[in-house]
Amino acid sequence: MSEPRINDRIRVPEVRLVGPNGEQVGIVRVEDALRLAAEADLDLVEVAPMAKPPVAKLMDYGKFKYEAAMKAREARKNQVNTVIKEIKLRPKIDIHDYGTKKGHVERFLKAGDKVKVTIMFRGREQSRPELGFRLLQKLAEDVAELGFVESAPKQDGRNMVMVIGPTKRKSEARAEQRRRAAEVPAASAGASVIDTDAE
Repeated sequence: MSEPRINDRIRVPEVRLVGPNGEQVGIVRVEDALRLAAEADLDLVEVAPMAKPPVAKLMDYGKFKYEAAMKAREARKNQVNTVIKEIKLRPKIDIHDYGTKKGHVERFLKAGDKVKVTIMFRGREQSRPELGFRLLQKLAEDVAELGFVESAPKQDGRNMVMVIGPTKRKSEARAEQRRRAAEVPAASAGASVIDTDAE
């Protein structure tokens, strides 16, 4: 059972009682522990059922459950999920299109995400895989300060695939974004202050 037994569900003759502030009360009969819990308007919660005798604590069980749920939620919120973004290119890409795609790759890497770059070959382009290889190498060099090649370019049927990993971890990227967001209002507030001492 994942839920601890509380109040009348505790079916042992005596428990080692712990007070609401963590103080040791000692070994008491369950009836006395329940009476103490009722007087203090608290619950009697079995915290160590395998101990001899079991350990029970006086606490507000509803509040305890709520705080445990909030801690679990906070832990999930801070958990980092690795996301792989995908960008598709053609071997004979226009220079402006290349600039746009490179911008997307840079944005993804700054956010701490991995980027899977796919070169799609069509028709006769399949006989010239070196064009795709050179394009992937150029892209890796252009974004070198933000990411590193995690998996080298390799042919996969009609496509050539390379994965670029971010140099910054996702948690660091998030912290930096929060810091920048906090700096912007502070900077605009500082700019609106007028120096009245100036003549």
